[in-house]
Amino acid sequence: MEIYTLRRENYIISTDPALLNLDAITAFLERAYWAQGRPREVIARSIQNSICFGLYEAQVQIGLARVISDCATFAYLCDVFIDENHRGKGLGKWLIAAVMSHPDLQGLRRWNLATRDAHELYKPFGWTELKSPEKYMEILKTFSERG
Repeated sequence: MEIYTLRRENYIISTDPALLNLDAITAFLERAYWAQGRPREVIARSIQNSICFGLYEAQVQIGLARVISDCATFAYLCDVFIDENHRGKGLGKWLIAAVMSHPDLQGLRRWNLATRDAHELYKPFGWTELKSPEKYMEILKTFSERG
């Protein structure tokens, strides 16, 4: 997969895995409600097996969006964050726009994500609540249950 890069003012979004800062990502995810307790080694493995969109200011990682996809029919968007000190600048919208416009993620039949409180960020990009939630099933385990 080719590296995808966008620039805006002092900011860069890139899918280059060499730019990702595991320390910065882990530090943020430790504070995120959806990833509390996720071990560093699990974070590292999840990054290796995903398309990651890093957001940087002057080579410092300040955001991330992670996509799990077969690049043909389905994608799951997760671990989206913007560092607290950089919020309110439209960077989250720019990051989601970058994800949604990535050439390898075009024409997919279905996208999914889970969010407790960021619905308004995603709605302008066409995201809606599940049309048929009764069709979806899940297995949800805590990190301690995984063994």
